[in-house]
Amino acid sequence: IYGSARGRVIAGASGETNARIFCSSLEAELISIAGTYCIADDIPKEYTKQPVQIYLNQNQELEFESLSI
Repeated sequence: IYGSARGRVIAGASGETNARIFCSSLEAELISIAGTYCIADDIPKEYTKQPVQIYLNQNQELEFESLSI
């Protein structure tokens, strides 16, 4: 996403566990990758309104990682 990720952000909806989400500002109400989801209240606050990438780790949990832009 070139810009802010707002609303519902879904990747890998058909079950693709290698899908990733990249955005320059995380402001979403829901993040989902391959059916694993996180609502806004559960997104770690240090990533809110920051550039991040989101992916599934080896335990099939959403992993948030800061991006340098």
